[in-house]
Amino acid sequence: MPSQGVKLYVQDKHVVLDNGILQVTISNPDGILTAIQYNGIDNLLAVENQEADRGYWDLVWNLAGSKGTKGKFDRIEATSFEVIVENEDQVELSFTRTWNPSLEGKVVPLNIEKRFIMLRNSSGFYTYAIYEHLKEWPAFNLDRFRVAFKLRKDKFHYMAMADNRQRYMPLPDDRLPYRSQTLAYPEAVLLVDPMETEFRGEVDDKYQYSCENKDNRVHGWICNDPPVGFWQITPSDEFRSAGPHKQNLTSHVGPTTLAVMHSVHYSGEDLILKFGSNEAWKKVFGPIFIYLNSLSDAGGNPLSLWEDAKQQMRIEVQDWPYTFPASQDFPQSHQRGNVSGRLLVKDRYVCKDYIPANGAYVGLAPPGDVGSWQSEVKGYQFWTRADEDGYFCINNIWTGDYNLYAWVPGFIGDYKYDVIITPSAGYDIFMGDLVYEPPRDGPTLWEIGVPDRTAAEFYVPDPSPMFVNRLYVNHPDRFRQYGLWERYADLYPDRDLVYTVGVSDYTKDWFFAQVTRKNDDNTYQGTTWQIKFKLDCAANETETYKLRLALATAHAAELQVRVNDDGKSPLFSSGQIGKDNTIARHGIHGLYRLYHVGIPGNLLLEGDNTIFLTQPKSTSPFQGIMYDYIRLEGPASSNGNKKP
Repeated sequence: MPSQGVKLYVQDKHVVLDNGILQVTISNPDGILTAIQYNGIDNLLAVENQEADRGYWDLVWNLAGSKGTKGKFDRIEATSFEVIVENEDQVELSFTRTWNPSLEGKVVPLNIEKRFIMLRNSSGFYTYAIYEHLKEWPAFNLDRFRVAFKLRKDKFHYMAMADNRQRYMPLPDDRLPYRSQTLAYPEAVLLVDPMETEFRGEVDDKYQYSCENKDNRVHGWICNDPPVGFWQITPSDEFRSAGPHKQNLTSHVGPTTLAVMHSVHYSGEDLILKFGSNEAWKKVFGPIFIYLNSLSDAGGNPLSLWEDAKQQMRIEVQDWPYTFPASQDFPQSHQRGNVSGRLLVKDRYVCKDYIPANGAYVGLAPPGDVGSWQSEVKGYQFWTRADEDGYFCINNIWTGDYNLYAWVPGFIGDYKYDVIITPSAGYDIFMGDLVYEPPRDGPTLWEIGVPDRTAAEFYVPDPSPMFVNRLYVNHPDRFRQYGLWERYADLYPDRDLVYTVGVSDYTKDWFFAQVTRKNDDNTYQGTTWQIKFKLDCAANETETYKLRLALATAHAAELQVRVNDDGKSPLFSSGQIGKDNTIARHGIHGLYRLYHVGIPGNLLLEGDNTIFLTQPKSTSPFQGIMYDYIRLEGPASSNGNKKP
């Protein structure tokens, strides 16, 4: 029996897409999803919510010159509707809002087109959007944009985002004031009297379910009765901001599922899109796929829907870039280019020969400074990982101008190929051998940590028994527990951390974050950590030693460095750095920063030495620094061949 083709029903206030597997209802002309009917459930979306608060694109924006990351919320309501494609194999719809000067100061100065696609035999639907700012339009800031789906709280109780990050979730009612206690910020609550007693005493916080872009391919919810899965699949990162390591929200109590295209989380104001006057811009976000699945076997395990969702995700990734979007603004595969090559590392203190950049992250992003990709928010980015021999291939690149960027696990710093690369449609560019020379003056005298841009290798304590999320007990991501910043004072009640090179173990003795210390009067004070080490012989007083400080994140912090005297003026100060807020949001990294501190040889002693790392000012428990890696190098004239 032939399958049903896709049918479109246009009504006064709604349009309905139906392919015989599911039925999707969208408000007309607003372009907001009001109902998804599937597998005997009349509506998977939150029927208790207003129609405009179920499935929608939204953004947060502000006027040019505004400070901070708060702005005006806009649940994007279109003003016109158009059928782009209508046949039995595909229906594609467009919902558009056009800006004009009469809206200045009231509506974000963008033309926004939202599109929805349903295909024959597809157990789901696609959505993408096109944002455009014309050159003559006003300057403005854009803080966040995403797609949000709010599901039925009486149906969807199990959330999954990874094989080891899935669980039954509390109900949204459990977060109500009379059932919970708000903790240090509104997103985090202690469940005091939840409707399901199994959640009593747990912490719920949406930031505990954040994920890096590179790992954020599929997540969603499972309903047990009937067994149904609702999954958000993002097959490509090319349209997401700030590269593969940017962390974004996924699914959380609501039940809510998000497809975040851009946010300032784990980075702060550095990632606000700031458009100036006379700046034209256009970008396509998506398509993403909303996939629905169910069990054909009545006795099957509903949790197996997660395995099926992962398989569908792999199919969507393989099919990227899609061939079916009708917009001329979305280039298909033959309209894109490819770049390949090999990346090698040259560090004579590690190896006399070139070292293949095994596992290097290699990407194309708009032209900028070294490392600028991690705060690049307006253009497209295309990333891959090098193989064990350093070879890489980046496919399906939009035509345009790019720099090639990379960083190599095991080595500090960033690589940038200085020549602009311009991929052309249908052409391959082979870069040949590229060589990265990481910062290095002399041999490694000692090191703390692993240069991997996170603080994951350091000591992460157990949470207070009062503030546990049971998902992260004995979990690799133990840093996602709430309140770990307060554990520092518990572990170091009388004095700050002291680390002795050659004796201490950074996995046990280096706290994962240099945070503030809470006083009895609820004020906070800065902290000073000490690194103690020995020099076997007198330092060369005319030479300079180099301290490399790689930071995984910083928030409202200042890092001061002193050598062998805690009371004198600092040898180095970073000034105030960071608005990442990673510590509060249970991340293990934010924006990467690298500092090089020259230490005159006359400051070092034969025998015992101490480096003091001070965070002097403190007004918040969330101020602080996470270190990625610290290394002291001897002067360039030193002999040595120690591996960092």
